[in-house]
Amino acid sequence: MKKTILLFGLIFTFIISAANVSFAQQKKGMSSQAKGALIGGAGGAVAGTLIGHNVKGALIGGAIGAGGGYIIGNEHRRNEEKRKRAYYRAHHTKKQYYKKYGTYK
Repeated sequence: MKKTILLFGLIFTFIISAANVSFAQQKKGMSSQAKGALIGGAGGAVAGTLIGHNVKGALIGGAIGAGGGYIIGNEHRRNEEKRKRAYYRAHHTKKQYYKKYGTYK
């Protein structure tokens, strides 16, 4: 009886886990801010260790590096959005729509 319950439990678990895979969401990549914070934090920790020669220096350097990296990543994201908006405005105007389709709807 115990083996039958265990077998049905395993089969049920497998069916449920297979059903959940079909509804899995796509992973999104890391944002520019997260990448900047990660790289800045790692670099700051290494620099803090080399300068301070202890764990305290690594923690301080990592925190400062992560903050700086986040700021740089945020500026990068803003510049990318600005560039995309400028491209859109340059290529999606009423004038170009008239050239392509003749009338504006």
